[in-house]
Formats: sequence, C-alpha cells, structure tokens
Amino acid sequence: MNLNYTMLRAVGNLSRAVNAINDVNYSDLKLHKNQYIFLTRICEHQGLSLRELSIMLKVDKTTSTKAVQKLIQCGYVYKKKSVVDSRRNELYPTGEALNIYEEIIMEENRVLDICFKDFSKEDIETAHQLIERMNANLKDHWYDKKNYREEER
Repeated sequence: MNLNYTMLRAVGNLSRAVNAINDVNYSDLKLHKNQYIFLTRICEHQGLSLRELSIMLKVDKTTSTKAVQKLIQCGYVYKKKSVVDSRRNELYPTGEALNIYEEIIMEENRVLDICFKDFSKEDIETAHQLIERMNANLKDHWYDKKNYREEER
C-alpha cells in the first residue's frame, strides 16, 4: 500500500525543524519543548482559559497544563480567576513575558523569511491559503476525536 500524499510528512518535518531551532534559540530564556508557542498565544490572547489555549494549539489539555505550569514557574505567566465565572482560570503574561514576546516574534519572522526564501508574495499567500483550508477540513475530525461538544467548536 502506498501513501496518497506525503505533504503532511513534509509539513511535520518543517514543524519539527523550526521547533528544534527555536528550542535552541530560546534555551537562555528557559523556554523548552515548544513552550514559546504557548507563551506567544497567551500574550496575543490575554485572559484565555487553559481549554481555549488547548483548542487553539490543537493539543491535549494535559500538554497545555504542563507547558503553562512551566511558564508560571519561570515567571512568564500567571493565572487569575475570572470575574464572570469563578470556575474559570484566565491566563495572562507577566511583564517579563511581554518583554521577550517581541524577541520571539522577531525570531519567528526570521525563520519564516528563511523558509520562504525565493518565494514570491503570491506563493506565500497561496501556501497560507492552502494550509488554512487543510486546517478547516480537519477541524471537525479533530473535535470529534477529542470529544468536544458542538458548542465548543
């Protein structure tokens, strides 16, 4: 039996390579094992819950919990009870996290520039649109496998 498409393997290789590079780049900031991804999303979506973060990143809640705990220990994130729903903990970046956020985004942009070397603007836009369509196609399947209810989608 043959694999119909190998592009997901290529996307996976690309993702692992970028994450490995960034783990080295951010080790002096005590960010390991892709924690920078969690940190950037918390900086960009202040007040989101652990569940929302997990859904956004398409990872298990356990993975998010471990990453957020490490970020709290490093002084990058804090939890705050929601004023609307006391059962909900909201995640916020600390001042230190906001200070390094720009550094992380600059590095992400640098790596993206390397990835898109010799691509036209149209090529970059097409790649983005196609990947977004693939994500949209897979969305319901992911929610079903993770047993999320319809209203959470």
